[in-house]
Amino acid sequence: MKVAVAITGASGSVYAKVLLDKLAALQDQLTEVGVVWSDNAHTVWQHELKDEQYSQYPFKAWGKNDFMAPFASGSSSYEALIICPCSMGTVGRIASGISNDLITRAADVMLKERRKLICVVRETPYNLIQLKNMTTVTEAGGIICPATPSFYSNPETIEEVAYTVIHRVLQLTGLKADGYKWQEK
Repeated sequence: MKVAVAITGASGSVYAKVLLDKLAALQDQLTEVGVVWSDNAHTVWQHELKDEQYSQYPFKAWGKNDFMAPFASGSSSYEALIICPCSMGTVGRIASGISNDLITRAADVMLKERRKLICVVRETPYNLIQLKNMTTVTEAGGIICPATPSFYSNPETIEEVAYTVIHRVLQLTGLKADGYKWQEK
């Protein structure tokens, strides 16, 4: 499976970190992972996580305006795009069909090709415009997966809390990952 990951400047860099960590651990299920960062994603990561480990991952990174990335075209064999965290500005541009950078172009490709687009939105509360944009993306075939953790598994660290969301994202993508499943051993 080929998966693209887009990381925006929304708060919630821990979700992106846990996602990249888990994708690195699941490389036996993946043939390729492409990553694109918004302008503010690195800044928010540094502020929230107090490091620059985003440069340490074994994935191909694409510039936010590099439309030569394979997942910018429907002719590529990328099966999914995970936007994590996904800002409301990004959701709004996707909902409006504005493909002004690689992130929104890749989202447009996933929708038009009927592939998986998973937006891990990170905002609270939502205003009516945001709700309508998320509805539009959902109606177009995207999946809105709010960064709303669960606590059934009794997580003890912030990474474990974040993984309750990322585990769901991996399941939605079609990857097999260990994680808590309600009333299942």
